[in-house]
Amino acid sequence: MSSILKSITDSPLLKLSLSSSRAYSRQQKVLKKLLLRAGNSAFGKEYHYADILFSDNVIHDFQKLVPYHTYKEMNSWWSRAYKGEKDVCWPGKVKYFALSSGTSEGASKYIPVTKQMIRAITRGSMRQYVSIGRNKDVPGEFLTKQMLLIGGSTDLYFNGTNYSGDLSGITTSNVPLLFQSLTKPEMHIRALKNWEEKIEHIVAEAKNWDVSFVAGVPAWVQIIFEKIIEHYKVQTIHDIWPNLKVYTWGGVSIEPYRKSIDKLCSKPLQYWETYLASEGFFSYQSKLDSKGMKLLLNNGVFFEFIPFDEKNFDSDGNVLKTAQAITIKDVKKGVNYALVISTCSGAWRYLIGDTIEFVNIKNNEIKITGRTKHYLSMCGEHLSVENMTQAVQETAEAFGVLSNEFTVAGIAYEGRHAHDWYIGTDKAVDIPKFKEMLDKKLCELNDDYCVERKHALKDIFITCIPNEKFNAFLNTKGKQGSQTKFPRVLKGNIYEEWKSFLKQ
Repeated sequence: MSSILKSITDSPLLKLSLSSSRAYSRQQKVLKKLLLRAGNSAFGKEYHYADILFSDNVIHDFQKLVPYHTYKEMNSWWSRAYKGEKDVCWPGKVKYFALSSGTSEGASKYIPVTKQMIRAITRGSMRQYVSIGRNKDVPGEFLTKQMLLIGGSTDLYFNGTNYSGDLSGITTSNVPLLFQSLTKPEMHIRALKNWEEKIEHIVAEAKNWDVSFVAGVPAWVQIIFEKIIEHYKVQTIHDIWPNLKVYTWGGVSIEPYRKSIDKLCSKPLQYWETYLASEGFFSYQSKLDSKGMKLLLNNGVFFEFIPFDEKNFDSDGNVLKTAQAITIKDVKKGVNYALVISTCSGAWRYLIGDTIEFVNIKNNEIKITGRTKHYLSMCGEHLSVENMTQAVQETAEAFGVLSNEFTVAGIAYEGRHAHDWYIGTDKAVDIPKFKEMLDKKLCELNDDYCVERKHALKDIFITCIPNEKFNAFLNTKGKQGSQTKFPRVLKGNIYEEWKSFLKQ
């Protein structure tokens, strides 16, 4: 087995880099392939894909003829495929739909997952695995140890036509045979729908596994590590899994959780970030010391980027019809972009809701900066999730506390505005001093925030609560699970529900 895995990591077929000079032409080819495959679909006929393919400038005409789509607009097509209609946005029938709940607010979304997308996700996962295996600090026996994948249930819901569930449940059901024997937990545990029951089984079986690699959302990885340590009455997770070396995660910033997870270990973990969403596998960290993740530019996804500013988006984070998207050849370092994708699952000029920033143009490396809906700009403060996360972590560190979770809401206050913060801490802090430092950090990180604190943003309020309160709230919403994350910004009814929960 080890020789087979070693040959995979050395294979030239899994190229880990794509020169920047070829990035645009590669993306052109990806788009042409997508348009060709979907040309006879109902969507392709509606937007004249056949004509676009014969144009002199395919990308220009594609952007001109196909409008942007949010989930609401795209779902008017996808719902037809969910009911069993074939050739809607992609040729054939769609067998799988990923349930995307993400954060605790809103109803679940049904995202199509075609067999071509499953292959693309597998290729992306393999490329990251190869990157990790090639790292000089990873021991050779890492490749022969076991992988703990903390994901959703593989017991998918069948509506008589297709299957739906967490993307992790769909992809885990399709793990390549070569890795089936290395993947934990066993299939009967992966199939469990009750999250607490699944955790109990993982804890009970943990002593029988030799885990070197863990993948999952940070909050749940931390909880599982804590429960294992408590159950076996040991000091650290390495007392159970001495060969544990690598942890991969995605979807949220690792910084609120890193120290908490490190405290549960006796050996240093390598942290590798990935960008795997319900809509596809977009990027992965190719080197341990990389500051960003390498975009997968030849893996069934055509990317566009809209500068996330007032010229292109309204105050609620909705894209304007006049918004201008650019391609990979025109991106600039340090600019906040809303991500737009067209994929081999039949998503077309789809705003996924994430914002990203390029940290290395030459290597096409990005970092996730937040969500188009999860930012605060009540009066022009333009506060991003990235700003919030850094300010909270630096403040918590200064006060010697661990803060895994936080959320904030913008509220009306004395004829102007205020921010209402809720910050998870593992012990009590001096609230007035904590507030003062957090406010100062935000001013240092964001000039617009600093200006508005002198004018329209009259005050900020701080409530510190135990970290576990955030997960408890998710549980009341029926949103516990491997892919559920607490929203960093609360808006509308979810804010009122959160306040009512805390009063109970």
